[in-house]
Amino acid sequence: MNSTFQYVGKDLPRIDAVAKLTGDAQYTDDLHLPGTLVGKLLRSPHAHARIRGIDVSKAEALPGVKGVVVGTDAPIRFGILPAAKDETALAIEKVRYVGEPVAGVAAVDERTALQALKLIEVDYELLPAIFDPYEALTREDVKIHEGCKEANVERRGSLEFGQVDAGFADADYIREDSFFKEAITHAPLETHVALANYRDGKLTLWSTTQVPHSVHRSISEVLEIPMDRVRVIKPTLGGGFGGKGEPFSFEFVACMLSRKCGRPVKIVHTREEVFLSHRGRHPMHMKLRTGVKKDGTITAVVFHNLLDGGSYGSYGLVTLYYSGQLLTLPYSLPAYRFDAARVFTNKPACGALRGHGAVGPRFAFEVHLDRIAADLGLDPLEIRRKNALQPNTMTLNELRITSCGFEECLEKASQAIGWEERRGKLPRGRGVGLAGGGYISGAGNAIYYNPMPHSNVNISVDRGGGVTVFCGASDIGQGSDTMLALVAGEILGVRPDAVKVVSADTDTTPVDLGSYSSRVTFMAGNACKSAALDVRGKILAIVAEHLGVAAEAVRITDGVASAKGCERTLSFAQAVVLAESKGAPIFGSGGYTPPKMGGSYRGAGVGPSPAYSFGAHAAEVEVDEETGVVKVLRLVAAHDLGRALNPLAAAGQVQGAAVNGLGEVLLESHVILPGGQHASPSFLEYKMPTMLDVPDVEPILVESVDPEGPFGAKECGEGSLHPSIPAVINAIYDAVGIWLHNAPITPEAVLEALRKRKTP
Repeated sequence: MNSTFQYVGKDLPRIDAVAKLTGDAQYTDDLHLPGTLVGKLLRSPHAHARIRGIDVSKAEALPGVKGVVVGTDAPIRFGILPAAKDETALAIEKVRYVGEPVAGVAAVDERTALQALKLIEVDYELLPAIFDPYEALTREDVKIHEGCKEANVERRGSLEFGQVDAGFADADYIREDSFFKEAITHAPLETHVALANYRDGKLTLWSTTQVPHSVHRSISEVLEIPMDRVRVIKPTLGGGFGGKGEPFSFEFVACMLSRKCGRPVKIVHTREEVFLSHRGRHPMHMKLRTGVKKDGTITAVVFHNLLDGGSYGSYGLVTLYYSGQLLTLPYSLPAYRFDAARVFTNKPACGALRGHGAVGPRFAFEVHLDRIAADLGLDPLEIRRKNALQPNTMTLNELRITSCGFEECLEKASQAIGWEERRGKLPRGRGVGLAGGGYISGAGNAIYYNPMPHSNVNISVDRGGGVTVFCGASDIGQGSDTMLALVAGEILGVRPDAVKVVSADTDTTPVDLGSYSSRVTFMAGNACKSAALDVRGKILAIVAEHLGVAAEAVRITDGVASAKGCERTLSFAQAVVLAESKGAPIFGSGGYTPPKMGGSYRGAGVGPSPAYSFGAHAAEVEVDEETGVVKVLRLVAAHDLGRALNPLAAAGQVQGAAVNGLGEVLLESHVILPGGQHASPSFLEYKMPTMLDVPDVEPILVESVDPEGPFGAKECGEGSLHPSIPAVINAIYDAVGIWLHNAPITPEAVLEALRKRKTP
């Protein structure tokens, strides 16, 4: 802990903890306006079909139904990325996956709304459906989107850095492997909910969103309402993980119905509807080819990736490039080639999920690296040390590295698991494994082009000394409101729990681009720091004048302003009153824009970040060779987060991400069956780790202190997921001598691999 700080580096409770524990926190579904109608969506039963007509007359005639809307009521297309505006609020010409919304109903109660859905008649012309991404690559006769120039390929990406062919020619050993990472979904506790109220020409939307600013813009564009007549509010959110990180159909439909009915409308997704909406992890079919010297030094890497994007673009363009660009972390590669394609299939669209874009490739590369080490008789820890990225360097694909604690993460994780004493020396069926990773601390480029700061914060101080932070960033469960209170409190010298945070309301808070890509601590944190310094400067100048000292001599500590050598002191509230008496209320503002970064090549816009986090995980597993069941006994998660602003909260984020990874490697899969139906559309079938499945997860916070982060902080909630999957799989090899290239692993896959190993 750094003693130069008052609050930074101390374990602090979350400022919303009491409200959540007592039930006082207001989630979107807790809100109710007088006269609120129940909204419901009619969803397609077909994976691919042309809509020849929709008859809503019977539904409109049903007593209690106040309004029905269809796709032609809002034909303007939207999408989270400007290059992928391929969705409409409701399907118009055709449906592209089972569950796609085609109509919306508002009624006086849920029973009536559900009955009305049954009365809507949709004339479908069935079309051939594609569920295999390899088939999507070649089927010119079936176009999921007519604009695709090549079969059903949404986008290809191809990048090359260094002399790849020469790198392989210089290698002493070359290995090739193929891997598959299945899709998973976000599974937040809170489902998707929207409450819309159109009144007096102004629309207010309360929504479970991570990106209120993007929803605000999209609602304005699609419904053709001026932005100053649209207000989007994010109440308390019950988990996001990326699944609420873009505009959704239900938000538009709630607004459309409210405008049509003249009454508030609320739409609440069932759990099955959340699964159908998806936007989760892309299934990835990956191939790796790597050349190394005898000592393990990497000479060249080639990576091929086929991404199954589902039915719409979503974040897919970013996912495609992240999957290749971030593979270079956390190692120094002299030559690298990346080729990838994202294809459309007749499944729910894939999007962004914790660790977006980099989880599958990291799993593949870390297992691939262990296989190379085994082939050459090298220690997996040593091969990682030898190729480790260094601080204050530039990767070959022009990612600017500032702080980097990767080697320290390797050391601490390996020591904690007892690597030297235990690897290869445990009883059969027990083993340890290691893996590394790296991730971004916010995207270096805005999600849509604009010359404005990526994050803005305003801070006001009232006459009683109360401090209020206004920020458009969304607290999605990760604790960003507490981070803002901590940053403001540290600068102003007041307790963080005395700071009020107003976030994610487009009428009262300045623009923040949203909670995605681990950007909030770094970007909103820096904006908050600037705003607090603005306020502090105004207060200190007045206090210094009052005390007759230089402004540099004034300190505010625990809410008391003082100066060395001066006996007089002022409470923070007195200082504020004194400052305000000079003629203006105390107010400050700050913004953050990343420095210009990234290369000039096509595709260079995705991957650059103002800072990168790094990590290493070490796992201990037990494998039952009779049943194929794998049990993780222990997981050590060392994570370089720059500086731990709040170690208690940071450790929780590291643990949570690591457990997320354990679910992905052992249990979770978002599988669409032939015909387009979801294989597990509820928490009964979709298996996730429970408290009985989670081992002891030991978080180790490595503080590299980034020169550009707020007080040196970087991200810690996403990057600490990536190494957990390969660490487990590498530990399985140490335990029973088998390699597994598909995730999630299943007992059947373990038994099959054991059988093959024993077969001559």
